[in-house]
Amino acid sequence: MSQNLSFTLHVLTARLDRAADRLLRAEHNVSYRRFLALTLVKELGRPTQRALADTLGVTEPSVSRMAAVLAEDGLLDVQPDPAGGRRKLLSLTEEGHRLVTSVQRDFEKRFAKLVAHSGVPYEEYAEQTERLLATLDHLWTEKGTR
Repeated sequence: MSQNLSFTLHVLTARLDRAADRLLRAEHNVSYRRFLALTLVKELGRPTQRALADTLGVTEPSVSRMAAVLAEDGLLDVQPDPAGGRRKLLSLTEEGHRLVTSVQRDFEKRFAKLVAHSGVPYEEYAEQTERLLATLDHLWTEKGTR
């Protein structure tokens, strides 16, 4: 049994991220970082570049560059905010939505197989992981450090 679960979780997450990046690049010609941005656009609805940058923990210019590439690839729609100013609203194109939906489904199947192969009950693992994430979110919200 690991005496450093926090480190072990970090290693697991890093390895899963690298595996996802390799698969996405090979099968869809998109990086995991860009796929994550597309996924968050789907989850957030129609966010501004600023909101996506805040959620990703990166700068707005970084998101602006990424959005331009994803728009050029036909995966993201970038429009001026009707409220005015320099704000841009982001939304998935039909192709972007298909990609996110398909990859999420594929990754979930692959992860479920990994969990099953490990002998860990999937439902139990999912429940415990969601509980930890909810607790972390609650603590961050409470302290205003999110």
